[in-house]
Amino acid sequence: MAKIKLDLHDIFNKGQKIEVELQRVIEEAVEKRIKLVEIIPGKGSGQLKKKVLRFLERPDIKAKYHRIDKDSKNFGRLFVHFRF
Repeated sequence: MAKIKLDLHDIFNKGQKIEVELQRVIEEAVEKRIKLVEIIPGKGSGQLKKKVLRFLERPDIKAKYHRIDKDSKNFGRLFVHFRF
């Protein structure tokens, strides 16, 4: 199964760039009909993960994917599932 992986470790302190990258990866998944996007905000304080979840909950973004899973074994990882 094809998936896209987005690691946010390198841009964790660049607020606008984070949203740009999240938008890009969601659009790429829709365009290429990829069913899974793995987003790695990292463990840290949890603020970046909250920012990612707030972005994914936006109505315009939420309409594009099926569901979000939080990795039960790794707190610093999210999976966004698409249904095509």
